[in-house]
Amino acid sequence: MSWTLAGFIVYLIVLLIVGLLTYRKNENVADYFLAGRKLNPWIVAFSERASGESAWLILGLPGAALAAGFMEIWTALGCVLGIIFYWYAIAGRLRLQSESQGAITLPEFFARRFPEGAIPIRILSTTIIIFFFTFYLSAQFNGAGKVLEVTFGIPKYWGMLIGASCIIFYTMLGGFLAVAWTDFVQGAIMFSALVILPLAGLVEVFETEKSLSVALEQAGPEFWDLTGGKTGWAGIAAVISGLSWAFGYMGQPHLLTRFMSIKDPGKISMSRRIAFIWAIPAFTGALLIGLTGLALYGKSPFSDVEHIMPFMANQLLPSWLTGILISGAIAAMMSTADSQLLVTSSAIAEDLFHRVLGIQFSSKQMLLFSRLITLSVGLLAFVLAITSSKLIFNMVSYAWSGLGSSFGPALVLQLWWKRTTAWGVIAGLITGALGTILWTEIPGANALLSERFVTFLLAFIIVWLVSLLTSFSNKTS
Repeated sequence: MSWTLAGFIVYLIVLLIVGLLTYRKNENVADYFLAGRKLNPWIVAFSERASGESAWLILGLPGAALAAGFMEIWTALGCVLGIIFYWYAIAGRLRLQSESQGAITLPEFFARRFPEGAIPIRILSTTIIIFFFTFYLSAQFNGAGKVLEVTFGIPKYWGMLIGASCIIFYTMLGGFLAVAWTDFVQGAIMFSALVILPLAGLVEVFETEKSLSVALEQAGPEFWDLTGGKTGWAGIAAVISGLSWAFGYMGQPHLLTRFMSIKDPGKISMSRRIAFIWAIPAFTGALLIGLTGLALYGKSPFSDVEHIMPFMANQLLPSWLTGILISGAIAAMMSTADSQLLVTSSAIAEDLFHRVLGIQFSSKQMLLFSRLITLSVGLLAFVLAITSSKLIFNMVSYAWSGLGSSFGPALVLQLWWKRTTAWGVIAGLITGALGTILWTEIPGANALLSERFVTFLLAFIIVWLVSLLTSFSNKTS
């Protein structure tokens, strides 16, 4: 057995042990879905970062940089700006208000704030979460298949099956507590991979006397250009498209629950600093993996540009270290997929079945039902993963836009503007979801402006306008 495979197997065993150890710590749904709001700032920060940056960061963004060059700097910058903004604008207020309302899910947070629109808010929120998270989850399973195929020669289908099985199993067992603790480990491994591998790539570039600038020139002049060689409105749209990744952070349910779970709201500033220290080197490293890979190998060896990260690890590093960093790639998928599984399960079990349909369970029955929902959602995402041919980057972009535009404007306005109404929230949920679906179906629309920018802005305006009109009518009636 190779050291690479041995390291990966040890990693998987550790995850399963965590799931088993945390199994008995879940006594009710608040424990299963939110760890009883007892997490320390380090766990919250690493869990938020590991869950926030999935297969798309460790596979998708390096692949995009390999395919497009310096233009992807705007994507990385947009993500970092989004992280900074939502830690300052959302984290503290959401933690305090969600506890005061007794909410353990994002749909419940909206519904308790606006009881007059609780049922349509819960139904819409649950539907949006199920729809977009299925795409998001399938992207993670797809990533597991790619990494295991490149590293160990395992057929992609079996690689997806291994990754999906492990994620579903430990999430079913341990709930949010297992997810948070495994995220802490996975976040540390991901960070190591995104720092060590690009450094190894730069060393190899200098030692082999290859030139990054020459490689970019040979690939094409557009690789040097921050707008990808585009001019006029097309160039502006390219910049906006990259920066618009920032908007998505405002409405990702699996990240927002991290803010709700911290034990001491006064420690959020500490978690925020840890998150920033993680994010900046990680995004820089992801870009450098793609750019140094271009200098070392060009684009020709890759039928799929998203293979660059595991390929570089196998080429440049000792086998034992490769095993650790490959675990980092798998960690990126698992840390996001487990969170998304849990959020989807909570939306179905708590918001739809319990709150809307009024089905009553005992605490033990609710835990069992939630675990069965986790299994069902995981299987649905797996089926989509094995039947889809889309790149991870594209699938995540679609889900990121849909979730961010649906929940983000409503959440930001609810936290900061007292005149937000139930009807404004409902209108925003519908606008964000349908806007994303329709905009991506219009030929050439994304070339004009990305769906992430258009749908978030449109939903924000709709929430504000409908809230303004309905709050005014309520006062005059």
